[in-house]
Amino acid sequence: MQTISVDLSYAERLAALRAAKMEQTRAKIALTGAKDHDDHGIVLPPEDRREIVQTMSSSGMPITDCLLSGYSAQSNHPSGGFFGPRLCGENFRRLLDAHPPYVDPRSSLAGAYMANFMSYRQPHWNPEIRFDELKAEQKLYNLGSGIGAAQHFCQDLAIGMELGFGGLLAKIGTYAARNPHKAEFYAGLEAVVLGLQSWVEHTAQAAAEMAESEPQPALRQNLLEVAEMNRHLVAGAPRTLREACQWILWYDMAARMYNGSGSLGRLDVILQPFYERDTAAGLIDDEEATFHIACLLLRDTAYLQLGGPDAGGHDVTSRVSYLVLEAAHRLKIPANVGVAVGESTDPGLLRRGVEIMFADKTGIPKFLGVDVTARDFTKNGYSLGQGYARAYAGCHWSSIPGREYTLNDCVKINFAAVFQVAWGELFESNSAPSSDALWQAFERHLERAVAVIATGLDVHRENMHQVFPELVLDLLCHGPIESGEDASHGGVEFTNLCVDGSALATVADSFAAIEQRVELEGRLTWAEVAAHLRDNWGGPGGERARLLLKSTPRYGSGGSRADEWAVRITQAFTRLVTEKPTPAGCRMIPGLFSWANTIPMGKAVGATPNGRRVGDPISHGSNPDPGFRKDGAPTAMAVAIASVQPGFGNTAPMQIELDPAISNDREGVDAICNLIQTHFRLGGTQINMNIMDAEKVREAHADPSKYPDLVVRVTGFSAYFASLSPEFRQLVVDRMIAE
Repeated sequence: MQTISVDLSYAERLAALRAAKMEQTRAKIALTGAKDHDDHGIVLPPEDRREIVQTMSSSGMPITDCLLSGYSAQSNHPSGGFFGPRLCGENFRRLLDAHPPYVDPRSSLAGAYMANFMSYRQPHWNPEIRFDELKAEQKLYNLGSGIGAAQHFCQDLAIGMELGFGGLLAKIGTYAARNPHKAEFYAGLEAVVLGLQSWVEHTAQAAAEMAESEPQPALRQNLLEVAEMNRHLVAGAPRTLREACQWILWYDMAARMYNGSGSLGRLDVILQPFYERDTAAGLIDDEEATFHIACLLLRDTAYLQLGGPDAGGHDVTSRVSYLVLEAAHRLKIPANVGVAVGESTDPGLLRRGVEIMFADKTGIPKFLGVDVTARDFTKNGYSLGQGYARAYAGCHWSSIPGREYTLNDCVKINFAAVFQVAWGELFESNSAPSSDALWQAFERHLERAVAVIATGLDVHRENMHQVFPELVLDLLCHGPIESGEDASHGGVEFTNLCVDGSALATVADSFAAIEQRVELEGRLTWAEVAAHLRDNWGGPGGERARLLLKSTPRYGSGGSRADEWAVRITQAFTRLVTEKPTPAGCRMIPGLFSWANTIPMGKAVGATPNGRRVGDPISHGSNPDPGFRKDGAPTAMAVAIASVQPGFGNTAPMQIELDPAISNDREGVDAICNLIQTHFRLGGTQINMNIMDAEKVREAHADPSKYPDLVVRVTGFSAYFASLSPEFRQLVVDRMIAE
């Protein structure tokens, strides 16, 4: 272990903790390979407890995983899987019981997670629950159906702050006695809490044992404090800011292990009462508070919101909001901190966020247009206060903590695949092709894709509680424990199912290219374009035709037909998603977001008339394609993306890359603050921003070992650039260089 002076400072400790995380990240990449998702905070198990296996992700993709040896899940099904609340809870408890303790004497908090429960769940869906009638069209339109998707809504941490694990256990017992017919559900919940208590307890014991042999007094005292704190938290509720951070960390790690959930919601609001009590009593200063929060953020890339109006419209920005932002700044690791920006929010928090972006160049924080998303949410029949009550809790999404089930970011409609089907139908008909006929076919197939999604969402909601219930999130929601119903099955007050459209620029530019080069100019014929698409631009004249179509004024260029097509596509999509609920009566809310699916969605689609080749990635979210405009004007992008917002409370984020040559003095910071505020005033909903040196990114792509600590905001999530696959790194490089 690194030797640190007896009077070690918080800065020294944090530097050592950050260095340890970097080493852990390098070890993970070396052992399990690249991962095109959040960095997360998973730590490899001890060498004698590791098992390297090939598993399948919940989306059916093969992955290399490091499992915890010495643990095996019990099955209750011929497939070898396990289903239902009781066994899911009991298997998770077994995993927590077997989980090795992790204590770093330099951290004020204990714990790290070393196992992914989802990796032990094979298969992820009960094969007896069939939806064969949907599969052909799900494949045809390349739909992300949401069936079997987990988490992607936000718990209410305030429940845990009040009850602690002991209080949760007592609450489960109380309502289990009132609802004996829900015994299976309560057995699963109880098993989760007992497993958590076991994990906390044996980690506290490990900290106490480490203290006995720790030679440095400061570290020994820290270990004793960690042990005492966690002994209390086995059953007791948090009493101090440090204990609140520790309790939240245990819960967050358990949620991440269980099904990938990683939301903290409005962390500044949750921690504010503890901070106020501790500072009033003289127990803590801002340096110590920042350190505790940093130790929390170090262990997982959880999503959280800072500032913004409460249900009454009053901005909640506090000193804690700034301390959380400062903690992320000092760490300089992947994090998912969102700063609320609105007419009534603290402009100082926005400014500090932009200053940190210039200083760190990590894509942290991101920026949230809270006024427009709250107002838009009222179109679904909710009050403005309920709109403001939603908390940023995922890549591009928010939900009402503990009260709203959403499936955000789990359901995708690939506009490019729908376009491909419409294109094929156009040439199978006997009528003359035209952009109007192509649009009619596209809209008809888009309507069918939405209907298939809606039916699939009902399959999910009808069965998920008996396949893989939301046990960890259920603990901190209003309703599931009281009613004995899983959040996925009506256990919470509101259900609003997110449906995202993807490949907007791909399709808008394709419509515009056909209209311009074929119908208006006559430089190509429909038959010629169709032949070039079939040949993937490889036949005679193919490259010339591809460049001609690609050079058509594109979405984002300003005032172009492609901009108009993008608005038309979004309006049709929004109308089809919102005009009626699922067959079972659940509301659907549209957004525009592709997450990291641009590559796999593109592989499902042939060449397209915007000049894209077979299998190339689709366009990213609501963004124009890279190179959409020679000057790459940020204002043009801001205007374009604001114009295509679906407008019902889910977002269509702007992903923007800026050159570090932009001055980081007051004038440069003012310019970026103005860009952010202007985009939101125009109707934008969220901004993911990188300030990155293109040459440095190129070098890191060629040799990731040169810049192992380079952090980028890939999309809604941030990650170490070196941890991404070469294919995905190339996508990020192309985007950054073009912009």
